[in-house]
Amino acid sequence: MLQSIELPEELNISLGSENRDFAVKGTFAQPVGASVSGILFGAGWLGFTIFMMSFFLGPGFIEGALQSLTSSESSDSADGGIMGYLFFIVFFGIFLSVGLYVFLKGIFSLLKRGGYFVGTPTRLVNFRRGRLISTDWEQFTGNISVRGNNKKGNITLVLRSGKMISGKGGSRYVPDVIYILGIEGAFDIEQICRKRIKENDPTPSS
Repeated sequence: MLQSIELPEELNISLGSENRDFAVKGTFAQPVGASVSGILFGAGWLGFTIFMMSFFLGPGFIEGALQSLTSSESSDSADGGIMGYLFFIVFFGIFLSVGLYVFLKGIFSLLKRGGYFVGTPTRLVNFRRGRLISTDWEQFTGNISVRGNNKKGNITLVLRSGKMISGKGGSRYVPDVIYILGIEGAFDIEQICRKRIKENDPTPSS
């Protein structure tokens, strides 16, 4: 077995007597670049929203709201003014929530670890924080990319499953992927994965 490491008891129980081609522990759950992009986008969104809030909801805005509350004008006029102020608050609150969500999602994904990955002749097993995900080799397309070197590299495995995503250019199909990141022997493991995927390919050979 490539890179024999100590595995959690729950994972060993699940694997049982299965042969193990490799066992590694990934660093991150997804590429760092994707997490950083989300953090930067969220921070930029929050910064722009706060700037616009300071422009529209500055001291003059607050003074106007107080004047509307204490104004001797008709109640209909005062209520209309207050509703306008509440609209701006809710509007910017929504934008703040979106920016905060994207920012925090990027932070959490950056802190999320990849967990343990074990390859057997029939499946790839990922175990992280008590959760086990088992994916049969036949579920992979055989499209594999490797970056880095054999001391520390990243593997991306493309699955046959995926989803349609709508964008400016229309809808496009985005396949699901599994990342095995920051591992030793990445190029050796890629060869093992490719071999097992080919052996378990459900499509008949021509």
